[in-house]
Order: sequence, then structure tokens, then C-alpha cells
Amino acid sequence: MHPEPTIFYGPVISPESLTSYKALPNCLLSVGPSGTIDWLVEDVEEHALQKTLAQKGCIDVNVTVLPSGRFLLPGFIDTHTHAPQLPNIGSGQQYELLDWLSNVTFPTEAKFSDLEFARRTYESVVRRILDCGTTTCCYYGTLHLEATKALADIVHISGQRAFIGKCNMDRNCPEYYVEPSVEVSLRETRELISHIRSQSSRGSPEQVSGSLSPDLVQPVLTPRFAVSCTPELLSSLGELASSDPSLLIQTHISENKAEIAFVKELFSEAPHYAGVYESFGLLRHNTILAHAVHLEDAEVELIAERKTGISHCPTSNFNLSSGVAPVGRFLDRGIKVGLGTDVSGGFSPSILNTIQNASIASKILAMQAGPQGSSPTGFANRQLSVATLLYLATLGGAEVCGLEKVVGSFAPGKSFDALIIDARNNCGNPGLWYPDHDIAGNSKPTLDGLLERFLFCGDDRNISRVYVQGRFIGAPGHPGRSLSFTI
Repeated sequence: MHPEPTIFYGPVISPESLTSYKALPNCLLSVGPSGTIDWLVEDVEEHALQKTLAQKGCIDVNVTVLPSGRFLLPGFIDTHTHAPQLPNIGSGQQYELLDWLSNVTFPTEAKFSDLEFARRTYESVVRRILDCGTTTCCYYGTLHLEATKALADIVHISGQRAFIGKCNMDRNCPEYYVEPSVEVSLRETRELISHIRSQSSRGSPEQVSGSLSPDLVQPVLTPRFAVSCTPELLSSLGELASSDPSLLIQTHISENKAEIAFVKELFSEAPHYAGVYESFGLLRHNTILAHAVHLEDAEVELIAERKTGISHCPTSNFNLSSGVAPVGRFLDRGIKVGLGTDVSGGFSPSILNTIQNASIASKILAMQAGPQGSSPTGFANRQLSVATLLYLATLGGAEVCGLEKVVGSFAPGKSFDALIIDARNNCGNPGLWYPDHDIAGNSKPTLDGLLERFLFCGDDRNISRVYVQGRFIGAPGHPGRSLSFTI
């Protein structure tokens, strides 16, 4: 006897492009036992529901009906965050990047040499990030191999989709927190890659039902940034990357002007910051560059040619006084762009916060440029629309991670990585207004209106359920129903 599909009926929102999304008030969507979307019918009136189900061969099946004020949304994709930095979130905002690393971040990350501390902390970190609706996350660990293995194990058990990397950093770091040699860095990086990939063969209890993809967690090569890596280390990492074209790469670029000056001093033969990574074979179609606040024109062209992705981290860019990344300029050049929380440079693990600050960042650039300085047909120096913001948080992030055929929108054959959003007042979020009862002159918001209200006023209380690969992995809006972890 074949397992029944999971069928949803009601409002569904799905991104299409940087300028459009589908808002489907009466969508019928079926998720198969493998966790992928079998089919969807965009517009089914309630009176035609049973007939449409019968046409799909679904007789006497349970249907999850989404009531007024709720809708389905693709899960958020965080293309850049630091798992070990959540304990110092909201601290050190008086510093810029390099001083912040020295005074706040490196001391915190060094504590992860204690494996028990790492496990306890990462259990909370992963839970909190999932509760924010992040179904796919690109995690930086610390330089500690065992702690980063623990992070991978915890993410694997949680059911989240993720890329996890151990930081490579062998210079310009405090002596208590630096790798002893290139050889150690490479050996432990290879060991982490093997550990993560072996999770597929080890499986997990949840796979018994067939609803959990075995390769949800994947390794990512993680040279912290050019400042912290010797040429010998970058060269070795480039050779490793060349031997494994499928391996993603994540690092930082042009976040802070003092950082850029330091890179030019360390790599004086390189034409620019991007040229450093290019010279070591680390700039390619599956590289994720975080920040990109102060790129030169030649760097933008090189990144576009290499089809490299950029993680836009506006909250962190504001918080550490780094600047405003010209995301519209990148989009006009055809560069892939996703959003990153960059905890704890960013002071929130929520992509919703990043969406809000991405909107503000684009408005700042638009105001500075004025009407004559904006692109008449593109994105440069123009405020980002709701459609664009939604795309960057979902399908844009999927493109940056090389997962656009797997997640980021709702379509047959794609994984059901999804959120049920509840915008009603009984969720307990005082910042999101929803007219639960008739008030003179007030009417129910449209589906488009609900989306905008959620993106700008919502929080984890409005995320009713979280699914990855069709599997229910959390109910952040209802803490008593959240999952727990054991390692």
C-alpha cells in the first residue's frame, strides 16, 4: 500500500523572477512521500475541490486547508552566517570589522575548542535559525574540527538543509585562535568533508519513512577571508577545489575599507581583492562571496564572468559601519545574489530582518543617487520591490547555492521546503496588524498585502510550521511543539 500524499489547499505565494511572484489564493498542492511536489493546480474554487482531487486520482484523502490569514511560502535561504557567533549577538557594535573580530568574535569562537560547550551551543543555534524560517543555511563553523563535526551532526538530525564549513585561517589571528600549519588546515578540512558526506550512508532515524533526503547537509570549503590565509594555504585550498568541482566555496570580500587596504598590502601583486581569490582558483560558479560592499568595476566584471554568487548582508553592513552594498548594480550585471544574516555582525538570525534592511539599504542608495542617478529599466540605485526582496530571500539564495532546481519556489519535482505563515492577531506579534473582526472602513488584506505585512512586520511568531523535503521539522510559532535535539 502506497503512502498517501500530503495535500494543501489555500493561499500559496511562489517567486518567479526578480520582478514577479505568483499569489495564488486557491491553490491545490500535493507533496509525495519523497518530499517533492508531485503536482499543483493554481486556481481551484472550493466547489471544484473534490472533482479536481478525483482527476488527480486522490479519493478520500486528507487535505490541509489553510484558513484566512494563513499562506504557504518557500522556506528562507540564508547564504551567509556564522554558527559560533550567535552567543555574542548584539555585542561589540561600537567596533568596525577588524577590531570587532579581535575584541569580540575571536574570543567567542575560541571557546568552541570545548566540545561539550560546542554541542550545547550549536543545538540552540540550529533551533533558533530554524525557528526563523531558514530551511537552507550556509554555516561557517570555527577552525575546530570536532566542534564543526558536531555542528554537522546537529544540523543533520534537525532535518535542515545546509552547507557547513570549517574555517581555514593560519595568520593574522590571535595566537590562541589560529591554525598551526597549512598541512593541519588541509588535513582537517578533508576530514570534515568526509565526515559530512558519510552522513548520507549513515542515514538517520527519520529516513525510515523515506521523507528525508540523505544529502541535505553538504560540505563547503571555507577560507575565512584573504587576510587570515597565507598564499600557501589559499593555493592548497585552490588545489582541493580543483579536484572536486562540486564542492561549494564560501568566503568574504570587500566588506570594510580597512580590510581591503590590508588585503592589498598582503597581496600586492594582485590587481584587486577578487583577483586574490581568482589567482588561487577559488572564484567560480559555486563560490559565495559575502558582503561585496566596495567592489571595483573590474571586480564586478570578473565576478560576473565567473558566475560567482554574492551574499548580501545589509544588517551586518550597517551594524559594523561597513557601508551599503550596491546590490542593484550586481543584479543589472546578471550576478546571482542571495541574502545573508551574517550573525553576529548582523544582530538577528532572521532573514526577515535582513529583508527589511535590504529594503532600507536600497532606498538609501536611491536617495543618494536621486532621480537622475537611477537605472530607468534596471535595479541600480532604485529601491527593491517586494517581489525582488522575496526573490533574494528564496530563489535568489537557491541560485547562489546551486540549488535553484531543488528549492526556492513551488513547482512539480522541487523539494517541499516551505513555511506556513500565520498573519493573524492570535499569533501574539503586536507589530503585525490583521483585522480579525470587522472594523468600520477596514477590510481583509489581499494576499499581496499579507505578504508585504509579513516581510516588514512579521517574526518567528508568525511562522506556524517549517518543512524541509516534505518533513515537518518545527512549529516556531508554537514553542511547546518545537523539536529537541540529542547527540
